[in-house]
Amino acid sequence: MSSGEVASIVLSGAEVMGIELPNDAATTFGAYYTILERGGEIANLTAIKGAADVANLHFLDSVALLKFARFSHARLIDIGSGAGFPGVPIKISEPSVGLTMLDSSVKRVAFLTDLCAELDIEASIFHARAEIAAHYHEMRERFDIAVSRAVARLNILCELCLPFVTVGGAFIAMKGSTPNDEIFDADNAVKTLGGQILDVCSYMIPGTDIKHSAVIIGKSSETPKKYPRRFARMKSAPL
Repeated sequence: MSSGEVASIVLSGAEVMGIELPNDAATTFGAYYTILERGGEIANLTAIKGAADVANLHFLDSVALLKFARFSHARLIDIGSGAGFPGVPIKISEPSVGLTMLDSSVKRVAFLTDLCAELDIEASIFHARAEIAAHYHEMRERFDIAVSRAVARLNILCELCLPFVTVGGAFIAMKGSTPNDEIFDADNAVKTLGGQILDVCSYMIPGTDIKHSAVIIGKSSETPKKYPRRFARMKSAPL
């Protein structure tokens, strides 16, 4: 399957979801796929292979978030960005977003840097662990929206991500079809970190029978300065 066919899948899938893409977005997604396939052979960026699965399970899964928050001109940080999901697809679909990506892997940061250069995407890319970067003055409570598709329990993700979000902003955690247990377990973390659960939005990925959820957590007050803690402490004594 060619990059052109990937572009077609993304375009039709976005239409099914009621999301209008910019005129050149589908072509950019096709180029993204080509770069991902090439780079994935070097850096083992994603376990998902093949054009249809990448288009559906990476690109459209990321684009779906546009339905659940106002991204226009938002300051967005993607925490644990990996191969660029969901931050880069959001930026392609809503170019006014001010995108920052954060990852702890040198190889992934190098890939993201090359990816943005090849796709002509403007983004700030940082190599750092989230629990350290969240204490940097220039990054703490500076973003309207934080997003993460990292594989971690919601209480851990909240401690890693909410400190980046400005009061009045939101953290969107991408989860599977049944996040209720994680949401229940994260109740104390959300409150302690200055947040509140605003909504849990379920969606189907077009072209599949896969259902995912976006947990929307609003930032209602400043996060206490001692958070986030060291990652080992988060795991041994979660909030």
